Amino acid sequence: MDNRGNQPASSLAAPLTVLKGVGPALAKTLERLDLFRVEDVLFLLPFRYEDRTKLNRIGSVRPGMRCLVSGEVLLAETVYRGRRNLLVRIGDGSGQMTLRFFHFSRQQLLQFQAGLTVTCFGDVRAGPLGPEMVHPEYRILREGQRPTVTDALTPVYPMTEGIQQGRMRNLVAQALSIMRREAPAELLPSTILEKLQLPKLSEALSYLHTPPPDVDLASIEAGKHPCQVRLAFEELLAHYMSLRNLRHLANQEAAVALGDNSGLPQRFIDSLPYQLTSAQQRVVAEIAADLKEPHPMMRLIQGDVGSGKTVVAATACAQAVSSGVQAAVMAPTELLAEQHWTSFADWFREFDVELAWLSGSQKQSERRASLEAIQTGKAKIIIGTHALFQEGVDFDNLALVVIDEQHRFGVHQRVALRNKGVGGSGHPHQLVMTATPIPRTLAMAAYADLDTSVIDELPPGRRPVTTIALPDTRRSEVIERVRQACSRGQQAYWVCPLIDESEVLDYQAAEVSYEMLTQALGDLRVGLVHGRMKHPAKDKVMRAFKNGSVDVLVATTVIEVGVDVPNASLMIIENAERMGLSQLHQLRGRVGRGAEQSHCVMLYKQPLGQLARNRLAVLRETNDGFVVAQRDLELRGPGELLGTKQTGLPEYRIANLVRDAALMPTVQQSAETIHLHYPDAARTIIRRWLGDAHQYGKV
Repeated sequence: MDNRGNQPASSLAAPLTVLKGVGPALAKTLERLDLFRVEDVLFLLPFRYEDRTKLNRIGSVRPGMRCLVSGEVLLAETVYRGRRNLLVRIGDGSGQMTLRFFHFSRQQLLQFQAGLTVTCFGDVRAGPLGPEMVHPEYRILREGQRPTVTDALTPVYPMTEGIQQGRMRNLVAQALSIMRREAPAELLPSTILEKLQLPKLSEALSYLHTPPPDVDLASIEAGKHPCQVRLAFEELLAHYMSLRNLRHLANQEAAVALGDNSGLPQRFIDSLPYQLTSAQQRVVAEIAADLKEPHPMMRLIQGDVGSGKTVVAATACAQAVSSGVQAAVMAPTELLAEQHWTSFADWFREFDVELAWLSGSQKQSERRASLEAIQTGKAKIIIGTHALFQEGVDFDNLALVVIDEQHRFGVHQRVALRNKGVGGSGHPHQLVMTATPIPRTLAMAAYADLDTSVIDELPPGRRPVTTIALPDTRRSEVIERVRQACSRGQQAYWVCPLIDESEVLDYQAAEVSYEMLTQALGDLRVGLVHGRMKHPAKDKVMRAFKNGSVDVLVATTVIEVGVDVPNASLMIIENAERMGLSQLHQLRGRVGRGAEQSHCVMLYKQPLGQLARNRLAVLRETNDGFVVAQRDLELRGPGELLGTKQTGLPEYRIANLVRDAALMPTVQQSAETIHLHYPDAARTIIRRWLGDAHQYGKV
């Protein structure tokens, strides 16, 4: 149920059934496009335009044009050329054209009487007898009726099954007519509009639905027209203010203030066999200050692969333990959770801090023991997978939640774990981590409810991974290189990507590579892991690789976030041209963790397209995750980079986080102005653009 109707009574706020031709059934269909009220129709913008403002002479049209023509019907016949075709031949004195229909009725055939005039709009292509249109939109004119053209470009709207373009254009025309009598509320202060030199809302909407023939179409197609910028700005503002509201609400909630009662955090840091980098020290201090506040910390740690996020999170857990409460660490995969378990167990062994492990594959006896230790408070640090937030897991006094690779968890999963800590003392502090660096403007828009810390420094001694791209025709050279590296005591990954989103093909690709390498490297031990293996079998192979019993690990991208194997110095990635930059960078980060110089070889299939060529060039040129992320954002967009389909972040209707990134600093400043001086406008802007979406739990 959408509650955007809870606004002051007005024609624009009325349900869609007030429009002519909209009954309950059509209203239900329109809900699939998030259309509930008259005003919503105004915000459903065309995704392209068609030029029906001029009539083209048939003799002047060329294949590839999309245009309006009119001519006399010369002939209409049904022919059978592999399938039944209706061919209608028309002419206007300057030339002739064929209209071709594959799906038609007898009634349609009878409509096209010789001598009648027909107006058609469609794509022109080359046919056997000259230009033709396949299934054009057409209108047969009455005797004496002249062809008509439109005064404005014709909009083409996003559609859903059960409604056609003509019907949608009619609804928009009705909504525009209502808007001209009663303009929608102008919610942006005039000072902001003047500063950005943007038109008023009603002007922008009217222009974008009915642009004049002389419009700068290139500007509109690029999303840069001032009328589009006006709407994108307000939508970005709505999302930003919604997330800031979540943050404001969190600041009103109570949490246990975690002081340092025993000096454990500093003793923990002193016990490490290395010094924290200055970036790690800075982030540790930021987190420590947050944890001492009596309201929940909501902080995101960004750090490149290998930058040392986990030890920073462990220091935060030490502060929780020092305050006598529990901390939970959740990872998206059992492999990663187990790596955290191993690290934490090693780090906290000398401090007599009890840890508990919880995963889906545990034996029942082990699970019961873990659940009891968690419930009684005996276990101070609890590590696991999504099993941590399942029913039957009761914490004694959970006050800190650490979520690794946060974009892999759905919003409801994170809220569920957060709610495990709700009690008399309030909500737990939240620390979320990602090894996918997020460009600043994107972080501003997507994580405005979180404070952000960046670990922008790698530990000393970490040498950049050398990266090269080779055609897969040179695979035999690469195999020989793997043999030489392993003969020197090193280990190698050989990664096969998921192909066409098919687990079966993914499995086959890994199997084929495994068989090929087993034969080619007869003297080496080759292992295989893929997504269809059961956890115990997968973990057994990964452990064998980690302890050196396997020389070459053939894997699918399940190892993108995986165990730390310092001895692995070579990463081979098959079909690298199929992967996104951030994923390739994550895979590359699996090597370069030991003393040896490490290498990443990206194998690609020829011919290589320009986009893939650009992508692979970025990885050859830089090891900086933030540079990689910015280019990935430009090439693939924010949805894939952040995994927004999982995060629960609402989709943008008009704004584009890449195209409109430059607006974000002004969005931030404007949000503060509106929040301070126009609080009612802030609420209405959010409701106009997000409806119920802004009521998602805190992420």
